[in-house]
Amino acid sequence: MSVAVGYVASQEGRAALSAAIQEAALRNTDLQIMGPLPGVASAEADADIREAIAAAAAAGVAASLRPDDGGTDAADLMIDASYEADVELIVIGVRRRSPVGKLFLGSTAQRVILEAGCPVTAVKPEVGSRN
Repeated sequence: MSVAVGYVASQEGRAALSAAIQEAALRNTDLQIMGPLPGVASAEADADIREAIAAAAAAGVAASLRPDDGGTDAADLMIDASYEADVELIVIGVRRRSPVGKLFLGSTAQRVILEAGCPVTAVKPEVGSRN
């Protein structure tokens, strides 16, 4: 069994990576990082993925990159993975949106949550205090 995480180079993506490592460690399972092909993505994305694999190894979790060649919609990639027998959890990062934004714009996270064949954990990045 494994935990799969959808990754994009953003605060939300980094929050999802961190949460997925914790989930994989708790479940004593592997981690699949669904992200851009190395060298095709930004230097920031490549560094984030390398750091995540190292952090997973430090937590005793075997992590691997499951590259997205860019030809498949990110939501479809995660939904397809959710129906594979060895994937027990999908972790995704979500961003805050206004009510109007939610009404007019589609959401990859929303599609994954609604259509996935396994449990989905949605993670928001930490925000500062409201003081």
